[in-house]
Amino acid sequence: MTDPVLRIIVVPATKQSRTYEMSYRRLRLLRGLGVVLGTVVAFMIATYGYMVSRHSHMLELETQVALMRAEQERIPAFLRRLSAVERGYADIRGLFDADASGAPSELWLPPPGSLSRPPRGDEGRDGQPDSWPLTEPGFITRRLLEDSEQAHPGLDIAIPTGSYIRAAGAGRVVEVGEADSIFGKYVRIDHGNGYVTLYAHASHTSVQLGEEVRKSEVIALSGSTGESTAPHLHFEILLEGETVDPLELVRQP
Repeated sequence: MTDPVLRIIVVPATKQSRTYEMSYRRLRLLRGLGVVLGTVVAFMIATYGYMVSRHSHMLELETQVALMRAEQERIPAFLRRLSAVERGYADIRGLFDADASGAPSELWLPPPGSLSRPPRGDEGRDGQPDSWPLTEPGFITRRLLEDSEQAHPGLDIAIPTGSYIRAAGAGRVVEVGEADSIFGKYVRIDHGNGYVTLYAHASHTSVQLGEEVRKSEVIALSGSTGESTAPHLHFEILLEGETVDPLELVRQP
């Protein structure tokens, strides 16, 4: 039995008529393809809005991720600034509280905006520098050596650059060096009664020639200037021009 055929005859007004034939089997196949295609198109139209919404949300997420990355890149710089502020705060606290015991610090600085000093009273020159010349213990790397080829006239105390150097006793500044080939930046103080102290290899000096200083007053910041291989303080005590072992007069904290 032959498959039924759909026959369409087109009769134009001025030309010969034409006949088109299509089997019902092919017609059903085309109808099925049309249904599938229509379903696909309807699905795409239905999901288009959802896809557009998800794409917009993805763009927002990418923007947020970029902002978070930028914030994350700023965190190390913020931490460095915070660390610097904390160190500065600790240094300021060290000016007024030298240790954790809460005992008042012996460190003295002139009040801000003033060059005047309070009356010395009993803190004038007592003739003997007996205070540790730093606000922290440091580490003694070299002691006094006499009568040898490697003679060393004082103490070398390892200390970080920028640490406070303070006067071992009250006195008058008799020498301030800025570019000595051996000592670099240094300060020399006359304490009276024949005592003189020397503080060398500083990164910065904060006193002037002829200036009167108090015991434990900050006179410089530690460094590694002059003939030096690492940050440290070279500290000397002389009595009538002769070298004295500093550890006989001062005690390391």
